[in-house]
Amino acid sequence: MQCFILAGGFATRLWPLTERRAKPLLPIAGKPILTYAVDAVPSELQITVSTNAAFAEDFNVWKKTLKRQNITISIEDAGHEDQKLGALGAIARWIREEKIDDDVLLLAGDNFAACDMSAFLKLFRGKPLVAGHDIGDTDAAKAFGTIITKEEVGSALRTVTSFEEKPAHPKSTVVSTGWWVLPRSSLSVLTEHAAKHPDNVGGVFEEFLRRNIPVDCFIFRELWKDIGSFDAYMSLHRDLVGEKAITSPTASFSPDSELKGAVDLGPKTTITKSVLTDCIVFGNTTIDDCVLTRCIIDEGCSLTGVDLTDKMLRAGTVLHLKP
Repeated sequence: MQCFILAGGFATRLWPLTERRAKPLLPIAGKPILTYAVDAVPSELQITVSTNAAFAEDFNVWKKTLKRQNITISIEDAGHEDQKLGALGAIARWIREEKIDDDVLLLAGDNFAACDMSAFLKLFRGKPLVAGHDIGDTDAAKAFGTIITKEEVGSALRTVTSFEEKPAHPKSTVVSTGWWVLPRSSLSVLTEHAAKHPDNVGGVFEEFLRRNIPVDCFIFRELWKDIGSFDAYMSLHRDLVGEKAITSPTASFSPDSELKGAVDLGPKTTITKSVLTDCIVFGNTTIDDCVLTRCIIDEGCSLTGVDLTDKMLRAGTVLHLKP
C-alpha cells in the first residue's frame, strides 16, 4: 500500500492567510495541519504529498522538519486555481506517471482526524473503503458530503448504499472525512472517471456504486474537522489547545499582559500590555497595548493600540493606532 495526500488547493475562503501559503501548512497547536496527517500514517507506507507549483518551496522546507524519510513531494505545474488538474486529476496523473499498482491510502491534507489510522486500515478487505464521521446533527451535515449506509449490527463496517453532496435535507449525519482506501483493482476506474470529472474525489466512489462495486464505510466519533473556514480553524484550535496558552520557547509576554482561553504564540512573538483571548499568532510579531479576541495573526506583524475581534491579518500587517 502507498499513501497519497492531496495538499494543492488554494483555499480562498481562508485568505489572506492562504494567499501565499497552502492551507495544509497552516499551524495548529504548534505544528502544521498536514503534519498531523503524516504522523497518523503507518511508518512503513511510502507517502506522496501532492501540491502545486505556487507552494513547492514551502513544502520542501516543511519536509525537512520531519523525522520521517519516506515522503515525496509531487509538484503540479499550476500557479493559479484555474490551472489545476483537479484533485481527482492529480491522483490519476500520479497513478499513470508512477505506474502505481498498489492499494492506495488517500488523504485530504486539510482535514484533522483523531481516529486511529491503523485501526481504520485493518478493516480494509479489498473493497473501496471510506471513513465517515457521525457529527450527530442534520443541520451541520448540510455543509458536507454525507454517506448513506445499511445498518449492520455487530460489524465495524457498513455497506454504503449512496452518497449525498451537501444535501438540503440530509438522510444521514455521517459525513465523509477525507480518508479513503482504493484497492489496486479500482485504480483503472479512477483514471477513467478522472478524465471527465477531474475535480470531485468523492465522485469516483459514486462511480463505484454505479458499476456495482461494493464500498465499505467505517464510522468513527473521535474529533474530526474540515479546516475550510475561519470558524472551523478556530474551533479546532480550541479543541486541541484547550483553556491554556501554548508558547514557542522564543515567544514572550510581559507580566502586564493576559492570555485567556486558547492562545498559541509562535516563534519570536512579543506581547506587552495586551489581552489576547482565543488567538493564534504565527510568529515574528510584536503586539503592544492591544485587545485581540478570536484573531489569527500571520507572521511579521506589528500591532499597537488596536482592538480586534474575529479577524485574520495577512503577513506583514502594521497597525499603529496609538503613539
